[in-house]
Formats: sequence, structure tokens, C-alpha cells
Amino acid sequence: MTSLFKSAAAFALFGACFALQAMAQPSANTSAHAHHGTNHKAGATVRSVLPFDEKTWVQLLAQGPRPSAYLFTTSYCSTCPAAFAVLHDAVQNRANPPPLNAVMMDVTGPQALRHASHLKGLSRMYAFDGFEPAIRQAVDPNWPNVTPYLVLVDSKGQTQRVIGPPSAEMLSRWLTTR
Repeated sequence: MTSLFKSAAAFALFGACFALQAMAQPSANTSAHAHHGTNHKAGATVRSVLPFDEKTWVQLLAQGPRPSAYLFTTSYCSTCPAAFAVLHDAVQNRANPPPLNAVMMDVTGPQALRHASHLKGLSRMYAFDGFEPAIRQAVDPNWPNVTPYLVLVDSKGQTQRVIGPPSAEMLSRWLTTR
């Protein structure tokens, strides 16, 4: 066998092994806008990043799980994990904790997944997919593009928005609305 042929065969074998491993691993729901089901068990790992475009927010508000929380963050936000921890602390001992979601504004794919490890209790990871100002406008026309930006959606679909960690009063209102 020639060296070139051996290299090509090794590359093909590696690719086949990689594909089989990917198929064998359980994956999170990866449909473009699937919003039901959660992944916030202790030790659970978010394995996919869903696209978040100009239409996603309207769909989440209309059809997404309630209650739920959304942290809009960036890869360089140093205070976002602490704000997310406040959410996690508020729901971790509940019998049926609401989904805690993160929306990465500046990175996608594997880069976004790297940040999931900083968000204990994360249910689902999204990443902006499109023109960032238009996506922010769809979420909140008054959002000043500051992170951490949190939106709490209660069981009736009403929202509370805050820059930084939510107050105890906000969390109580979010979790007790019937």
C-alpha cells in the first residue's frame, strides 16, 4: 500500500468511528424549534445548541414550557454564571423545576457548548442565528444590549425582565403565579 492510500484509509476509518460514536450517544432534542422537554437533572449535560432567530422568541412565548427562564448571555459575560446560579438555587429543590435556558448572543456550536459547563442546571442552550440587533428587538425593543439579561416566563405566559440576577420577590412571583 502506498503512504497516500494508507492515510486516506485511516482518515475514512476515523470518520466512520466518529459517526458511529455520535449516533450511539443520546442527544438532546435537536429540532430547530423544539421547546418541550427539559434536561435539568443533576449532572445532565446539554449536548446541542438550538438556533434562536427573530421568530424564536414569539414561538417560545406562545408554545414554550411555562414557567421557564431565559438567560441572554455572551461568552465574555463574567457575571452571567452568578445570575444563572440564582435561578438554579431558586428551583433546584422543587418537585418539578421549570426549565432554565441560556441564549448565547455571540458564539454558536461547540463554542457555545463550552459555556454550558458554567451554568449548573441548564436545560437547553440556544444561540443567536441571524442579525443580532433584530433578534434583540424581537425579544425586547427596550433591551439596552446588556448582559446578563434574564426573562422569567410564568405559568400564564407573563414575563418579568431584569438585567442581572432576579430579586427574591421576582423569583417568588415567577414561581407562584397560577
